Amino acid sequence: MDLKFRHVEAGEPLCTSSSRRVHSERANGRSVPLPSLIFSMPEQWAWPAPPFAWQPVPPPADNVAQPCSIEDLSGNAVHGEMRNFDPVAGSLTFASTADGDAVSWAFSRLRRLVLATPLRAGSQGMGGSGERPPAAAHERDYTLHDVAQARPMTGRTTDYVEADTELYLFTPVDEEPALQRVFVPCSAYSSCEFGPSAEEIAARLWISSPHALLEAIERQERKPVLPIGHSLLALGLLTQAQLDRELARSTDDRPLGESLVAAGLISHADLQTVIAHKMGYPMVDLKRFPIDPSAVAKMPPSIAARHRVLPLMLDHGRLIVAVDRPSRVTELRSLHIYLNTPIVPVLASVMQITLALDKLSSDVWLQHVANRSAFGQSARSA
Repeated sequence: MDLKFRHVEAGEPLCTSSSRRVHSERANGRSVPLPSLIFSMPEQWAWPAPPFAWQPVPPPADNVAQPCSIEDLSGNAVHGEMRNFDPVAGSLTFASTADGDAVSWAFSRLRRLVLATPLRAGSQGMGGSGERPPAAAHERDYTLHDVAQARPMTGRTTDYVEADTELYLFTPVDEEPALQRVFVPCSAYSSCEFGPSAEEIAARLWISSPHALLEAIERQERKPVLPIGHSLLALGLLTQAQLDRELARSTDDRPLGESLVAAGLISHADLQTVIAHKMGYPMVDLKRFPIDPSAVAKMPPSIAARHRVLPLMLDHGRLIVAVDRPSRVTELRSLHIYLNTPIVPVLASVMQITLALDKLSSDVWLQHVANRSAFGQSARSA
């Protein structure tokens, strides 16, 4: 069996069987892509980890008893403990009590398995609330339509992992930095729909054209300071439910941003980005913004990658670049010795900048920077 993580476009198969398809939610006539990765199964199978950068405490081995609930094809749920999980054989062993006899359940009899003990934050959580999973950036609704046309399975998941015959979901736990592991065999559903994440919803309002970006830069100094909650939602760093929950439980005079960092809902770097946005920095959607190759050619790729700076466009001698947080602005100010041109920073998500830099490194730079070796040599020697 081979685990596959990949980017799924609307209409592509979710399971490896050609009869199953994933349908992203459509909004304003646009499909919402779902990010994933691709890798091969290790020699010794282990329960998949969430496919994004987050370090939980290692869970128990899959042959160690774990509290869980299993749901049969009729929707009846039974609580007990999972004694063993064998995706190769397509079965698990389950006991309804700790001292009870274990029985084998074929995946074909299962509708859903939920492990009661969630994945929790790793060492960063020692002595504090821990680093939360990037829920708002990844969390989305899902609907699994039953093969028997019964009531569909629904819920929230912080991304997913797809295997040949299984689907692994990660339900966010509201009260702590944790994710609950959910397993659904592909035999239990005929199709799956995923809604957009908070970041994808927010990105619909981010700037996507050069004209709109120049207007936003011109308005930046005159733009009123936004409430921090508005910027959190506008950047897709929190869902409305998460923000409302934190506002309701706040009992001290600490600023909201600091409370969110202390709770592990956002990072210190996120807070700096939020502050920049509320002060007027424009936010750009790099998935839609047309990057100007002549702007890309103004910056050596090694400098762009080192400082995580993405050139976007040129405007009357200025180089407009995207950064993920304003602390990079100081670094940018020193780059004029390489570029001999003023730099104007705007904001973009770190994931979009990383993906765009990777693409440009094998795309635009290969086409345009190769013809500017003299400039590149002078930049490297400076």
